[in-house]
Amino acid sequence: MIVTVFRSRLSEKAGEEYTEMAGRMSELAQTIPGYISHKSFTAADGERITIVEFESMEGQNEWRKNAEHRVAMNLGRTTFYDEFKIQVCEVIRQNSGGIK
Repeated sequence: MIVTVFRSRLSEKAGEEYTEMAGRMSELAQTIPGYISHKSFTAADGERITIVEFESMEGQNEWRKNAEHRVAMNLGRTTFYDEFKIQVCEVIRQNSGGIK
C-alpha cells in the first residue's frame, strides 16, 4: 500500500474556489484505479493534513499525473497554500485491531 501525507496551511486567498476544488479532487481521487481511501484533518494551529491510500504506486502515480489534479496542484502552489509538504510512503507493515 502507498500512503500519501499532504500537510498544508491555507492562504487567505483560498476562499470559495479552494472549497469547490477540494470537493472536486475528493470525488476525482475516488475514480482512480487502486484508490483505497482518504481523510482530512485540521489541527488547532490551522495545519491541515490529508492522508490518501492507494493499493500500489501505479495508482498513486496515476493520481499525481491526472490532468485535472495537475491543474489543482498548480493552483495550490500559486494561490491556495501558504505552505505545503507532500510525503509519499510505502507501507512496510500494518497491524490493526478494531479499526475497519
